[in-house]
Amino acid sequence: LPPLNSEASFGPDDKADYPPAGTNSIYSAILSRNETVKDAKRLKTFLELRDKYVKKNVVFEDPLFPANDSSLFYSHKPLMKFEWKRPSEICENPQFIVDGANRTDICQGELGDCWLLAAIACLTVNEKLLYRVIPPDQSFTENYAGIFHFQFWRYGEWIDVVVDDRIPTCNNQLVFTKSFRKNEFWSALLEKAYAKLHGSYEALKGGNTLEAMEDFTGGVTEFFELCEAPTDLYNIMNKALARGSLMGCSIDVSGSERERKNRKINPINDLHEMEARTDQGLVKGHAYSIIGLCDEVAKNTKIRLIRLRNPWGWVLWKGPWSVNSNEWSTISIADKENLKKQTIEASEFWMSFDDFKKNFTKLEMCNLTPDTLQGDERHSWTVSVNEGRWVRGSSAGGCRNYPHTFWTNPQYRLQLYEEDDDPEDGQVACTVVVALMQKGRRMQRHQGAKFLTIGFSIYEMCGKNQHLQKDFFLYTASKAKCKSYINLREVTERIRLPPGEYVIIPTTFEPHQEGEFILRPIVFVSDRARANKEIEHDGIQGEKKKKRKVISLLREHSQKLLEPEETEEEKQFRVIYQKIAGEDMQICANELKTVMKNVLSKHNEIKSEGFSLETCRSMIALMDTDGTGKLNLQEFKHLWKKIKAWQLIFKSYDKDKSCTISSFEMRNAVNDAGFHLNNQLYDIIAMRYADEHLNIDFDSYICCFVRLEGMFRAFNAFDKDGDGIIKLNVLEWLQLTLYS
Repeated sequence: LPPLNSEASFGPDDKADYPPAGTNSIYSAILSRNETVKDAKRLKTFLELRDKYVKKNVVFEDPLFPANDSSLFYSHKPLMKFEWKRPSEICENPQFIVDGANRTDICQGELGDCWLLAAIACLTVNEKLLYRVIPPDQSFTENYAGIFHFQFWRYGEWIDVVVDDRIPTCNNQLVFTKSFRKNEFWSALLEKAYAKLHGSYEALKGGNTLEAMEDFTGGVTEFFELCEAPTDLYNIMNKALARGSLMGCSIDVSGSERERKNRKINPINDLHEMEARTDQGLVKGHAYSIIGLCDEVAKNTKIRLIRLRNPWGWVLWKGPWSVNSNEWSTISIADKENLKKQTIEASEFWMSFDDFKKNFTKLEMCNLTPDTLQGDERHSWTVSVNEGRWVRGSSAGGCRNYPHTFWTNPQYRLQLYEEDDDPEDGQVACTVVVALMQKGRRMQRHQGAKFLTIGFSIYEMCGKNQHLQKDFFLYTASKAKCKSYINLREVTERIRLPPGEYVIIPTTFEPHQEGEFILRPIVFVSDRARANKEIEHDGIQGEKKKKRKVISLLREHSQKLLEPEETEEEKQFRVIYQKIAGEDMQICANELKTVMKNVLSKHNEIKSEGFSLETCRSMIALMDTDGTGKLNLQEFKHLWKKIKAWQLIFKSYDKDKSCTISSFEMRNAVNDAGFHLNNQLYDIIAMRYADEHLNIDFDSYICCFVRLEGMFRAFNAFDKDGDGIIKLNVLEWLQLTLYS
């Protein structure tokens, strides 16, 4: 299992914010640069916190998930009077786990999170997985301090979530998840930790079982529409269960053919009073756990059975193979007793596999390793976790239906060298599983965020190590793609491709939709292959380069622009300069603004009223060679030549002569000016300089180029040995960033 990274909590005297799980990307480093610097010494692990409170003989109160209404709901006030109580205030002799954690310990309360409980029920079948999520060395007696912890997989790493043991109650009864044993509390506390991870209990209302399965295992998910399931689905499920995969199923509330074709997935969002049942008692829009499969012989006919569990804690199934149905008389007494021993009373039931496919509409599967997917043979495999972002106006280009912006999406390079061993179809190919997951949408529900409709395409490319341009996609067909765009947290596809070089394009369906994601290409390595398959993102290779400081990404050398000789027109502004500069022949930012306005008024090809004061300050920072904070005539002449050269590039993209260019075209303009950046930096440029219509005016355009030029120049000054990496103390860092 991956190494654990603790998500810290604080005691009452340690109140402070801490970064959310998974904030290890370049974006987080950049977007958090204006936050107060956190004192890392204040971050405490569970053991440190527990021992601290045991020693103080005080029970822990979590300030980050307080026992009040803000932790319950974000959209409305509670409909009942909640009272937060510790287990010792609810019953005598409270226990964390009684006789092992099992499926009977999970009974749904008044929260519509059956999707979560179905995943927990599946988790209890695998003890190793269970105690990875629920560390067992916790109790209400030994070293008790009112503090517990649980571990979840979040976007590529395991985190530790700490909670106190105050639980919402009403009339001294647990309101949400509970165990059928009145004094057992692991399931209620696990639900609380998961609610904290997402911001509130309400954030857990409605979802898909795959989400929780993945958070409990770090596995790779698959989704099946049962009306379109492969013919060997039973074998796929049987093999996956044998290897520890978790599975759940449900029935769409509205099972129209049109909805299924459009792949619009409705979250499972049930409450007992909102039940919509089938004629045979199954609940629509409700998540069931799949516990097992078996083959039986009934009246000399082989029949396949499937065992399911209802998180509510009781059975509603009234069809064949229900508790008192006639089908049980068709098998031997021994087989009948054996099957009934496998079920736990009141919550589990059997049905035939054919009835399962007829009654349920979707199957969700979380495979612990990629080799539990549809192939029969075992493989070794490598996985790469790549973080990315869709930014409106820069890298949120939408799907292939939008050819003018599709090319701006993030691009990830994939190299496949060795083909699979003995493929069934005889075709020479390499197996790769591509998993695209959007990040943080459930946590942002209180802001109105919903899951985006996402997908990906894969193209073959040869020898290109730069971001592929629009023309490539206009005239090149994809080699593979996801079956459909879908509004789930993760879209996964298993693909076989000939050996070669490819590029993966993760996208939202519509352009201009912002969000963060992780892309996990899982590459299968055959027995005879070397583990030499590698993932590349926009030319930046390997984990070491991914972990470089943010500033090292600015290292690309800018190409020197040809500087033309001064023209007669350029000589005219010398007079203007001298009038404004005064006796010292130097100008400050305000004076530069006046000079630029006068000079630009004499150039009809530039429809601009001049530059803002902030842009003029950046210009001075770029050209100021003597540290005076002003420009002399020579410095001004050099600046003017650069602006003229950049203006020609701007003009080539300003097709409608509106004195603006599209933020999508800014990528090409930056390249034409000799600045070679990566996708993250193009995203930042769009966020920083584009207006609400995704256009960049001439002032913002020049300001961007001036700052890029200045940052490259400053970096080169610090990069003494030319290796593309610099080490800065805090004063040097401030010097580099403030004066730009």
